[in-house]
Amino acid sequence: MKILVPVKRVIDYNVKVRVKADQTGVDLANVKMSMNPFDEISVEEALKLKEAGAATEVVAVSIGVTQCQETLRTAMAMGADRGILVESSADLQPLAVAKLLKALCDKEAPGLVILGKQAIDDDSNQTGQMLAALLGWPQATFASKVTLADGNASVVREVDGGLETVSVKLPAIVTTDLRLNTPRYATLPNIMKAKKKPLDVVTPESLGVDVTPRLTTLKVVEPPKRKGGVMVPDVAALVDKLKNEAKVL
Repeated sequence: MKILVPVKRVIDYNVKVRVKADQTGVDLANVKMSMNPFDEISVEEALKLKEAGAATEVVAVSIGVTQCQETLRTAMAMGADRGILVESSADLQPLAVAKLLKALCDKEAPGLVILGKQAIDDDSNQTGQMLAALLGWPQATFASKVTLADGNASVVREVDGGLETVSVKLPAIVTTDLRLNTPRYATLPNIMKAKKKPLDVVTPESLGVDVTPRLTTLKVVEPPKRKGGVMVPDVAALVDKLKNEAKVL
């Protein structure tokens, strides 16, 4: 079975995000970029399934600018067999990404697609669900444990009330949560090997997908700075502030 793993190039989670002066978006100039952490978990889970004998090939996919090849090489250094880059400089929104992934699924015919539940740059949490709808495949979101057996995937998923276990028939879509696993580090020998692994580059046009944005961002602003806390002398003063200033009582 083939597993398709979409990976996104995002601003590194250790970097403080800056908004452009004209408020049209986030400043990406001279900013460290890396693989979306949720997608790292997806790659790790796909590799574990392959090592357990449940899959035969892991294909990493990224959609975006040419530099996304670096993200794909990282996935291949972790252990993915090959990579596919859908190269586009357009502002790619979740629906466009889902349509591109559907076209790749039609072409590659994977038995399972594992992707992060959301990206840390836009936090949309939409692509996996949209992809499942477009393909007509079952989906299991927010996975904290994945087991494959007898043509089915048993997925323990995190819900507000605790944990829920669902069984979906393959092929299926699974989106990963933080508690699923801890991604491995790419070793130097594997980083060198990744440079020789096949990486195909295609375009949205070659896949027959229109990626024209459907939403327009009007303005991007930074959140207001938090005000400093104050010390209160006793419980009575605390209750007074909660009642008269915060007005939560």
